[in-house]
Parts: sequence; C-alpha cells; structure tokens
Amino acid sequence: MSRAVGAGWETVIGLEVHVQLATRSKLFSDAAVEFGQPPNVCASAIDMALPGTLPSVNENAIRMAVRFGLAIDAQINRRSVFERKNYFYPDLPKGYQTTQLAAPVVGAGRLRIALAGGGEREVRIHHAHLEEDAGKSLHEEFPGASGIDLNRAGTPLLEIVCEPDLRSGPEAVALLRQIHALATYLEISDGDMSQGSMRCDVNVSVRPAGDSALGTRTEMKNLNSFRFVERAIEGEAARQIALIEEGGKVVQETRLYDSEANLSRPMRGKEMAHDYRYFPCPDLLPVIIDEAFIAAERDALPELPAACRERLMREHGLSVDAANLLTAERATVDYFEQVAAVCSAGKMAANWVNGELAAQLNKTGGRLADCPVSAAELGRLIARILDGSLSGKLAKTVFADMWAGRGGVDAIIAARGLQQVRDSGAIEALVDKVLAENAAQVENYRTARPEKRGKMLGFFVGQAMKLSGGKAAPGEVNRLLREKL
Repeated sequence: MSRAVGAGWETVIGLEVHVQLATRSKLFSDAAVEFGQPPNVCASAIDMALPGTLPSVNENAIRMAVRFGLAIDAQINRRSVFERKNYFYPDLPKGYQTTQLAAPVVGAGRLRIALAGGGEREVRIHHAHLEEDAGKSLHEEFPGASGIDLNRAGTPLLEIVCEPDLRSGPEAVALLRQIHALATYLEISDGDMSQGSMRCDVNVSVRPAGDSALGTRTEMKNLNSFRFVERAIEGEAARQIALIEEGGKVVQETRLYDSEANLSRPMRGKEMAHDYRYFPCPDLLPVIIDEAFIAAERDALPELPAACRERLMREHGLSVDAANLLTAERATVDYFEQVAAVCSAGKMAANWVNGELAAQLNKTGGRLADCPVSAAELGRLIARILDGSLSGKLAKTVFADMWAGRGGVDAIIAARGLQQVRDSGAIEALVDKVLAENAAQVENYRTARPEKRGKMLGFFVGQAMKLSGGKAAPGEVNRLLREKL
C-alpha cells in the first residue's frame, strides 16, 4: 500500500508491457525492422494490406516468446492461435490487428521483485502473447492533415499481461525493470524505451484498505519511461481517491498521461474484448510447438539476472544494492566484468561503474553502447589508483578528460603531469611546511583528547594535499603526519 497517495486507501495496479522483439523482419512479412528510416520504406505489400496478400508467421518471434516464457517459469502452450482484433484507425490499414487472445504462446508465469523496505514480492504473469504493431500517424509536417507512416506496422511485439498484484508506483517500476532486464539478457529486445522498444499500459484502481473487492480501473497507455510510469500511477491514484472522497465515482476509461503537466486526461471509454469482435485469423494456421523446440530453447537460456546477481556478490563481494544496479541491464554487467578483469578489483570497479560512469551517462542522457570510455580504459584507470600512480581525486580529473575524448589514461596522466608523488622525502617536506604554518592547530591537536584527533588530522591532510596539488600519496601523507604530530 502506498501511504503517500492517501491514508486508508490501497492502490491496485496491473501492467501490460509491450516488448518489441529484436527480429530482423516483421511478424508476418519479410519487410525489415529498422528504426529511424524515412516513412514507408520498410512497409511491404502485406503491411499495407494490399488485396491478395497472405501473412506468414516469423519463426524467430515464436522462438523469442518461448525463451521469455521459460525465463519466467511459465507454461508454454503447445498450440497457440492468432486472432483478428477488429477496430478502425488510420494507421491500421487492414482494419484489424493480428494478435492472440484465447490461446497465446506463453501461459501463466511469475516474476519476483525487490521491495523498497526490504524483502521480495512475487508478481503473477497472466500470459504473454504475440501481436503486430500498428503504424504511426504524423501530424507536425502536414498542417490541417495527417500523414501515415507504416514502417512500424507489422513489427513483432510480445505483450506481457500482469495480474493486479502491485500496490505502488515504485513496485510497478521494479517489475518493469525486471522485465526490461530479462528482455536484454535473453537478447529478445534492445529495450530502448526512447525508440519505443518497450512501452507500458498501466491499469490503476483504488479501494479502502482491507477490502478485497477491486475498484473501477482506468488505463493509461503507451508510457515509455520508468519515471513516467511511477508519476502516472501516483497521480491517477490520487485523482481517484479525491474523486471518491468528494462523492463521485470512477469511470472505467482509457486516459492519456501528459508528462509535461503531470496529469492524465480522458481519451475514450474503455473497450471490452467483445467490442473488438475477436475471431480466429483464417489466413494463419495454429502454431504447434513441439517438445524438441522447447528443450532447445531451454538449453540455450543464458545466465539470468537473479543468477548473475548472486554470482557477482559471491565472486566480488558486492553488496545487494551494487549487484542490483549492475544487473539491471546485460550491457552494464558485460561492461563491469571487462573493467574488473583489467583492474582485478571488483568492488572498486563496481563503485566506478555505478558511480562516476552512471552519473556521466545520466547527465548526458547517453547509452552505455555510446560511452566514450571503453571498459578496458576504465579498468586501466582504476589500476593506476591501485598502483599508486593516481589519487582518487586526480583519477576523476583523468576520467573527465577521457570522457571528453582527450586520450587514454596514461597519455592524459603524462600530458597533465598528474603522476602521484610517492617520494617520502618530497612528501615529508610538504608535511613539515604544513605543520610550521599551522602551529596553533598543531598545539590544539597535541592537547586534544584521542577521540577528537582523527577529525583534526583531516585538516592537516587536506592542507598537505592542497599544497601538493592533489598529487601527494594520501597514505604516505597520513603516515608522516601521525608520526610527526
């Protein structure tokens, strides 16, 4: 229950997650799936619904759906059927969407999510089915009219339908992150939400705390960021609670979430399954999956996020939080393991990947795939800290230069003269100068109680490091200061 939304109320949430599958061609045609192409260059006669065309199922899409089902310990239906979901929209040239309803490829499964206060919760997955995406309406370039781009029409989607087991925005985001991680680990999707590779419909209702009956739900469609999902849920729950407390009633409807205004608006009344007049597609035979197909996909499953998390904690001594951050995406784990292999220091590698590297990626809005600092170079940077060539502070300066494309670790260190000073004689001269210039603080230190001296020592260390331009080896500075004080 989310108390932030309204005391005495419980929020009930169910997600419908659309994952774009990483096939080279579409679900029912041989047209390419390529993001960012000019309008309609990736649309075949089948995608445009020209008369006389017949669809053919993409076997790789079936394979990827089965792979996901096995990863969530779901029932794999040996016989699945494609159906026509009938509705009119300009970017749906056939007048129907080919999807699955009564007999999807993937049946009931489950996923576990970590809760903010500790512990875990199991979330039931009702099913996952294959369907084709629709096209896209273009409004900006056509004043007073709209254009239709069918590049996306027919792109294979896996829709994952979750039971209403979630109780807050953060829990919904935790589940969405789990699905995102699975999709990338299994290599069935690139998971790029900015390009629509993963989007989410959110069903929200509220009920008095302790009630078992579900309230009237609303649906918000096509949310494409973790932040928007959380904000949309909390805002919609608050709206419903306020409406009920004022004597009104929640209407079952589809709403549009406005991320800029952080509010939702009614779009249309919520359709039910019978409104779409589903019926089996006469152009497609049932999909029959045999045991050999399932066994081959089970044998090909990679290390999954939960197992990877446990392994990183065991091999590198990482905390749960650090391992969770690293295993959120397959690309991050791969990058981290390359860094750790170069520097042979897993904990420090995790700190840099989860800290400095993640901060830079967040700041620039970039993806790890486009990171200008290679894993090998970051590993070498950490190795220079460990061998005493750089202090931690100077390493951040070098990292910033690496990010800006000014060269590799050793070249930057040499060019900027950043090598750490380890010569005891040189550092002793710095320490003597600091003590001579701060005689009063030295006297205070010597007369202070032992438990206060640790904090006071930091002043002298700071002065010595400042005097050396950050180049003096901190360990040697500390040793000499303690000895002389």
